[in-house]
Amino acid sequence: MAARQEGDIVRVHGSPDERPRRRGQGELEAQVLTALRQAPGPVTAAWVQDRIGGTLAYTTVMTILTRLQAKRAVTRERAGRSFEWRAASDEAGLAALRMRKVLDGETDREAVLARFVTALSPDDERLLRDLLVLPEDSPGPGLEFQPGPGFQPEADSEGGSRDAPEDGAGA
Repeated sequence: MAARQEGDIVRVHGSPDERPRRRGQGELEAQVLTALRQAPGPVTAAWVQDRIGGTLAYTTVMTILTRLQAKRAVTRERAGRSFEWRAASDEAGLAALRMRKVLDGETDREAVLARFVTALSPDDERLLRDLLVLPEDSPGPGLEFQPGPGFQPEADSEGGSRDAPEDGAGA
């Protein structure tokens, strides 16, 4: 079976129904983020649409940008009657946001984190320990949060930042 690319769709010839391949989850978001990271500065949705190529509708690009903004992966600034967009996160940052969203949706965070860590390969476990700056045998302070460009902390229901330490440590 031969495959050929048509814009954003991959068609496989010889398959019984020649249906287009569905994009993987997050594939368009990754393409938009890649285009924004390669941009010379803040750019319009039309610029992103042009860089991605293919047959994506302008409204589709706007939907993706809006979703990425809700995930804090991009920021936007008013420019006349429209907006200019800028990447606030790279693909690794977007993956980390997705992981955080999953964790935030669980009631037993400790169990989820424990299962995650015990499922890591020895190399990944070592890398995580190095990132947390923890000696293998002793607990200690972890990484200090270092926000990327465009980061804005979420406000809790009382108007404070959810990302600030509650005990005043690090202030």
